[in-house]
Amino acid sequence: RQVSLPTATPHGEDAVLVAVQSTLAGRPGVLPGARALSHFGEHSAGWVGVSLLGAVLQPSRRTAWLTAGLGAFVAHAAAVVIKRVVKRTRPDHPAIAVNVGTPSRLSFPSAHATSTTAAAILLGRVTGLPLPAVLVPPMALSRLVLGVHYPSDVLTGVVVGTVVAKTVGAASERVAGKDGR
Repeated sequence: RQVSLPTATPHGEDAVLVAVQSTLAGRPGVLPGARALSHFGEHSAGWVGVSLLGAVLQPSRRTAWLTAGLGAFVAHAAAVVIKRVVKRTRPDHPAIAVNVGTPSRLSFPSAHATSTTAAAILLGRVTGLPLPAVLVPPMALSRLVLGVHYPSDVLTGVVVGTVVAKTVGAASERVAGKDGR
């Protein structure tokens, strides 16, 4: 009788993470950059800070800047609620390097991808810049390079962030319209 031993070969999303890490993590500046994005995006604090700064520096657009900060925060909160319902744990395959600390063991969806997507969409509205195309891919990829999220966590975060941004943006427009602004 032959006994089969468990294999350490990664499959599915684990294999994608290993491929991303083996391709990118060793390149100069990638890990420090990914860690910087991680710290900036933690609890949506960086995006809220940018929004508050914009509101101070551009008082004529204060409501739009504050809406962007609110959207980032609401997106983060939505991700946290979903994480607590789904309870998917972070990647733990031995071939995946975890390159940053995390506040919880829960991974679905990526709160960083969620809040960054919402912030990028709403800040893009304020600035007129194509911020989703510039900001979302690096943050999303950083979550994989750091080994703290599966690709489906990140993609779901982008979808949830988009929905939150559209909802918060529409609500802000309705409120602004009622106030005559």
